[in-house]
Amino acid sequence: MDIFEYSRLSKKEIAKRIDKAKRNIGAVIIAHSYQRIEVQQIADIVGDSLELAREVVNTDAPIIVFCGVMFMAETAQIINPDKMVLIPEIQAGCPLAAHATAEDVIRMKGKYPGYKVVTYINSTAEVKSVSDIVCTSANSVKIVESFPKEQGIIFVPDKNLCAYTKRITGRENIVCWDGHCYVHDRITAQDILNARKMHPNTVIIAHPEVKIEVQELSDLIGSTSAMYRYVRDHPKQTVVLVTEYGLIQRINVEFPGTSVYPIYEHAICSNMKLITLEKVLRTLDEQIYEINIPDAIANRARVTIDRMLAIK
Repeated sequence: MDIFEYSRLSKKEIAKRIDKAKRNIGAVIIAHSYQRIEVQQIADIVGDSLELAREVVNTDAPIIVFCGVMFMAETAQIINPDKMVLIPEIQAGCPLAAHATAEDVIRMKGKYPGYKVVTYINSTAEVKSVSDIVCTSANSVKIVESFPKEQGIIFVPDKNLCAYTKRITGRENIVCWDGHCYVHDRITAQDILNARKMHPNTVIIAHPEVKIEVQELSDLIGSTSAMYRYVRDHPKQTVVLVTEYGLIQRINVEFPGTSVYPIYEHAICSNMKLITLEKVLRTLDEQIYEINIPDAIANRARVTIDRMLAIK
């Protein structure tokens, strides 16, 4: 069935067919909090990178449909080698992950002999395979602190998350890769000042992928899951979230009545939004866009992810 034929169906009919199709083939649908809100609403599990990595390890479903960008689906396949992992849109890449290749990392290791490579989960399977351990925005500090203070570290590929981790840990022997998330990196200090004028008495929470000057003007720094929990636990507090707009949509649906605002409504990851309900249904019906990673790469990458998951 052509994708344009799916688009002729109503959203209600598509959601109904998705539910039936996933039951027929025993699939679980996983969605990142930056997905379109209608995709989040048909998912079985919604969360950030760390939450989803932990959840996907425990799923019994033989088929995983991952509504996110490519590195997320790759991670799911790496830690579930016996399962089929599908992504509804094969073009849903991550520009941040594209900032580093395995060859780049190997060359950098040559410049800093003895340094350990801590790689943000927002990276390709190949980059993970030449790293020592993976981290997420929720646990980067904990992962770095798992190494002795004298241990030099190459932090790949997000320079802003690296700067945050470096500042919090107080370690100077961390080399930051020169990569960034275009959605978070384009947010400015002036945006924070404007938000304070528009929303007095607000708490501003910034994702650690934003520039350091934006972090310094914010009240709190937190991962996607940390932002979610803060709003859940402080329902009467006015909050501005400095991150991708999909999380604000999720919060507004799950916690109606809370005063939660985006830094601006155009903080959108167009790559995440490539996945639609129509594409999810097509993937379930046709079981297309399976993730396949060569064993040699997957096996090495799995070690780095398992090392992260072992640190609680």
